[in-house]
Amino acid sequence: MSEVSAREALSNAIRYWEPRRLIYNASLLAVVVTVFFSNLPGSRGALDFDGLQKLFVLAVLANVLYCAAHAVDVVAQLSSFRLGWLRVRWLLLVTGVAFACVLANFFSHGVLLHAA
Repeated sequence: MSEVSAREALSNAIRYWEPRRLIYNASLLAVVVTVFFSNLPGSRGALDFDGLQKLFVLAVLANVLYCAAHAVDVVAQLSSFRLGWLRVRWLLLVTGVAFACVLANFFSHGVLLHAA
C-alpha cells in the first residue's frame, strides 16, 4: 500500500467534496423553499430584512459545517483505512445531507413561522 501525503489527501478531499457542495446546498434550499410555500401566507412575514439576515447566517453556518467533511476525509485518507474509506465516503455525504436537511427544516420553521 503506497503512502499518501497530507497534501495529496487534502487535494483529493477538496476535489471530492467541493463539487458535491452543490448537492448539499440545493437540498437545503429545497427544504427551506418547501417550508416557506407550505406555510403561506404566514411565512411571508419572514421576507423582511431581519428574516433574510437570519436565513443568510444559517446558510453560511451550514456551509461552514459542510467543511467538517473535509477534515474527516483527510484524516481517514491518512489512516491505514484509506482504500476502504475512498469506497464508502459517499455514506458521509448522504448522512450529512440528510442530517443537514433535518436541521434546515427545524430552523426554517423557526425563522419562517415565528417572523409574523
